[in-house]
Amino acid sequence: MLPKRNSWAEPYKIKMVELLKMTTAEQRRKALEEAGYNTFLLKSEDVYIDLLTDSGTNAMSDQQWSGMMLGDEAYAGSKNYYHLEEAVKEVYGYQYLVPTHQGRGAENILSQIMIKPGDIVPGNMYFTTTRLHQELAGGVFHDVIIDEAHDSGSDFPFKGNIDLNKVEKLVQQYGTEKIAYICVAVTVNLAGGQPVSMENLKAVRKYTQEKGIKVMLDMTRIAENAYFIQQKEEGYRLKTIAEIVKEICSYTDGATFSGKKDALVNIGGFLALNDFDIFEEARNLVVVYEGLHTYGGLAGRDMEAMSIGIYESVQEEHMKARIGQVFYLGDKMREFGIPIVTPIGGHGIFVDAKQFLPHVSQDDFPAQALAAEIYLDAGIRTMERGIVSAGRNAKGENYHPKLELVRFTIPRRVYTQAHMDVIAESIARVYERRNQIKGLKMIYEPKYLRFFQARFEQL
Repeated sequence: MLPKRNSWAEPYKIKMVELLKMTTAEQRRKALEEAGYNTFLLKSEDVYIDLLTDSGTNAMSDQQWSGMMLGDEAYAGSKNYYHLEEAVKEVYGYQYLVPTHQGRGAENILSQIMIKPGDIVPGNMYFTTTRLHQELAGGVFHDVIIDEAHDSGSDFPFKGNIDLNKVEKLVQQYGTEKIAYICVAVTVNLAGGQPVSMENLKAVRKYTQEKGIKVMLDMTRIAENAYFIQQKEEGYRLKTIAEIVKEICSYTDGATFSGKKDALVNIGGFLALNDFDIFEEARNLVVVYEGLHTYGGLAGRDMEAMSIGIYESVQEEHMKARIGQVFYLGDKMREFGIPIVTPIGGHGIFVDAKQFLPHVSQDDFPAQALAAEIYLDAGIRTMERGIVSAGRNAKGENYHPKLELVRFTIPRRVYTQAHMDVIAESIARVYERRNQIKGLKMIYEPKYLRFFQARFEQL
């Protein structure tokens, strides 16, 4: 009997391994208490399978490691910068490049240049560092993502789409002169790695050209978004990932990029632009905050590895295996009845903590509590994406996002299918004893981005 679907396999072979530490339940309990029930504060050596993030945690290829040996560490005019510039022009189509140490460096520079105090920044759901940089520059973020994105059970295929009716209401209320730009993220992280359709991108571009508003892209996981367009959107099945990526970028005026995701490197990012005046200001500011405009806080070897990784990110077999592993884990979780965000997104599985722990009030941090319990079970580190990550508004009140999620983020080219089985079986065990799980109390809260350093204790 033929299988119902074709299996996928990794388009690489393993030639080096990193040994993992196996811990006992007692050791994990002690480590978690010392970390204040915050998985970000756990020591890496106490983690068995690390799904905290896919940022900078990926495995580089032999070609990237070879490139690391070819670093031109000149302070100015490194040849690796020009290799990176060439890759950005060829793969993404942007004319100007400003390298930064990582994506948030680009967010900072872009926000300082384009946002004035009191400006409005519409975006398809906030991201933590992006919104903070916008706020520090004096802007006010407004969520203009479609309503389906806030419903974890909706099966709409492009839940990252922008609702132009919401944008138009902001324009009517504030005027186009107060709209700094529209921030479009592809594979929207906090919605569960949900993609944006090409149809929506075209509509946004048409609208903004008519209104004289710029579109800035958060293109951190653009290749993953391109894969979903290829698989789900009419007219794109026969187009390559590379072709779709370039078309996405063509509908925008510039982009921030964290090379630590798609480009498979451990550090690095950039700001890419088509407007020379914005570029001129950006390459002035990068000297202040990051480094000279031809290295932006990066070693030459890191720029070389990133330029190679950009080309690898749009390879068809790579993306099929990358998304295939995420889908494999998601399907296993659904077999066990775990409530997850659907459709399955690009970079991880997002468990709905509200459905998982309906007896825990959102003010008692259910996603944070669930992430702690998952670590206790088998040493698997995940992260909270709910009320803790959302932070507080200008009045000091907690935001209460509709989505209260635990993110199982899968690093690229790192773990095997057997690891995915272990993860699914662990969350299933936690689900069986979910009624015994209690909420948490926050006992320390830093001023900014509290999810990184906040500490908790059990209620």
